[in-house]
Amino acid sequence: MPLTDAKIRNTKAGDKPLKLTDGGGLYLEVRPTGTKLWRLRYRIGGKENVFAIGAYPQIGLADARDAREKAKPLIRQGIHPSHNRQAERLASSAANANTFEAVAREWIKKKAPSWTPYYLRQVERSMAADVFPFVGRLPIRNVSAAHLLDILGRIEARGAATVALLVRQWSSAIFRYAVATLRADADPAAALKGAIHRPRVQHHKPLSREQVVEFFRALEQYGGYRTTVIALRLMLFTFVRTVELRKAEWSEFDLDRAEWRIPAERMKMREPHIVPLSRQAVDLLRELHAHTGGRRLLFPGIRI
Repeated sequence: MPLTDAKIRNTKAGDKPLKLTDGGGLYLEVRPTGTKLWRLRYRIGGKENVFAIGAYPQIGLADARDAREKAKPLIRQGIHPSHNRQAERLASSAANANTFEAVAREWIKKKAPSWTPYYLRQVERSMAADVFPFVGRLPIRNVSAAHLLDILGRIEARGAATVALLVRQWSSAIFRYAVATLRADADPAAALKGAIHRPRVQHHKPLSREQVVEFFRALEQYGGYRTTVIALRLMLFTFVRTVELRKAEWSEFDLDRAEWRIPAERMKMREPHIVPLSRQAVDLLRELHAHTGGRRLLFPGIRI
């Protein structure tokens, strides 16, 4: 006779374990301690097995019967319900460990050694602000092109189209990494290439020959810090980026050999760079040494 909730509640523990049968192999084991446990008896390959469904009242009568019905097709296929539950738990655990944010941070960690600190901060901040709040907790396999398009559209709407382009590029790289590590099947960000309008870049026009002459004349008449004049003239003599000159250290220079060795960590391509120095550049550096030679940087802040 099938069980009822009333019978289950009213059954008291005895000196020996009791079995209250519901049907279809399902029964409730009542132990002397008072613990009530759902069990399912079944056969596979002629051998009897018992599947531990869970404890009562955490699992009620209706839930226990539902578990029995779900186990039936597995048993017919020769699959033990306990093995199937274990596989589901492992899959769920793997899905939680393979969220978009988890994979993205793993990708960032692997790429970080080849990036400048500035670029690393840019990637981390953009992903944390614009992407993770919306899809970070989703399993990466569940993140679709529609999710990403919504994110990109939101970024573009605030007037940051360049950031949207970078986010699409980084997301695509994250998905490709996930595919390579067997945690995703495709790169949905690839389908969004061209979805964001690339803003037209307005480059500053270079100075003409005549303007360079005028610039030098104006520079010599400049009434500010002499170190500013030296810095601007060195830019013209060395053709380095402003960041490389601003962060230049005296230890990098060999004026006797007319050579400046910029370390790899400060170069955009992450490779050391040697700058040959002209006679004019060496003269300017010797003059500058009288002003800042006692400091680490060629151009320390005026308040340092």
